[in-house]
Amino acid sequence: MSNESRKSAGFKDRTPVTTARETLLDAVTPHGRTERVSLREADERVVAGKITAERAVPHYRRAAMDGFAVRAEDTFGASQRSPESLRVGEAVTTGTAARVHTGSELPEGADAVVMVEETEVTGDSVTVFDAVAGGENVAPVGEDVEQGQTLYEDGHRLRPSDLGLLKSVGNDTVEVYERATVSVIPTGEELVQDDPEPGEVIETNGQTVTQYVERWGGNATYRDIVTDDVDALRAAITDDLDHDLVVTTGGSSVGERDLLPEVVDGIGEVLVHGVALKPGHPVALGVAQETPILMLPGYPVACIVNAVQFLRPALRRAGHLPSTDPPTTEAELTRKIASEPGTRTYARVELHDEDVDEKTTATPTRASGSGVLSSVALADGWVVVPESVEGYDAGDTVTVEDWEWSQ
Repeated sequence: MSNESRKSAGFKDRTPVTTARETLLDAVTPHGRTERVSLREADERVVAGKITAERAVPHYRRAAMDGFAVRAEDTFGASQRSPESLRVGEAVTTGTAARVHTGSELPEGADAVVMVEETEVTGDSVTVFDAVAGGENVAPVGEDVEQGQTLYEDGHRLRPSDLGLLKSVGNDTVEVYERATVSVIPTGEELVQDDPEPGEVIETNGQTVTQYVERWGGNATYRDIVTDDVDALRAAITDDLDHDLVVTTGGSSVGERDLLPEVVDGIGEVLVHGVALKPGHPVALGVAQETPILMLPGYPVACIVNAVQFLRPALRRAGHLPSTDPPTTEAELTRKIASEPGTRTYARVELHDEDVDEKTTATPTRASGSGVLSSVALADGWVVVPESVEGYDAGDTVTVEDWEWSQ
């Protein structure tokens, strides 16, 4: 669709959210760049390739209990009524036991450990009150991890426990995928970074999106504000097509100063323009030189809603990160939420724990406009009203999504 046709159509036909997201993700190719990082830097990074154990854990036979290492056959028949007496020495031979501690190497000649609770030491001898079988209270080589065992497959996201295991088998570094790179370009001739004059607006969308990118596992480049000029916008986007994703804020609708769809069409292709969601339907999704481009609306709330719905899954796919659902809270709605049929609505709410019946309630924020940033910043989550539902009534139980989650 040409830019003029798009402007005249005025978003009469809007793409469903699910379809738009699938269209964008089809244009995202996970990058193949990897890097080797220290274990201290590897938390939440994604494994590149299969990892196997370089050595066994334990790599020696070790005592699993405090006590005495023995030849098991020397204890056969021992009991409380008929204990066995063994000499205490440094080495284990027939009739001789050696003191051991949990985790210590099992002496040569020993094949079991008698727990200290089942013994009594007198001088240079130890009385054993319980028989043990061969291998009892002994951790064999490779009991925890066998040498050559596969630990992690490509795509596994590392946790602190994983990093402890890798260190135990002899790794001090690990090969991981680089974080996906995202160029964030705020646009609009009215934007300034500080001290706004009448008619000027402080730039917040680019900063917010940049910080979401970092929270979601990517590396963001926060660019200078670009004015509403076709040549300037084209140059800014073209210069950053070496990133995995390019994100712009503002200029995505159909007004006279909404130039970004035209610019992207000129250097690539607009895949979607106008999505059936509220707030934020004037979002556009495109691609140029195989780099996905997200054109987010300029209203702050609309920008955040679309960043969560489109940027987050695209970023995670590009960076080999798993897709996860947000944490949710079930709550009773205190006021009605209205919704337009055929549109997916994201209604911001505040949560309250009530003393009565120990229930949680959700109250829609009074300020609901897509330009009211405080309605998001001071909310606890949003209720997603599906396209097939015409809102919810007070008293309904709703699911509140926490869009601020990181994983």
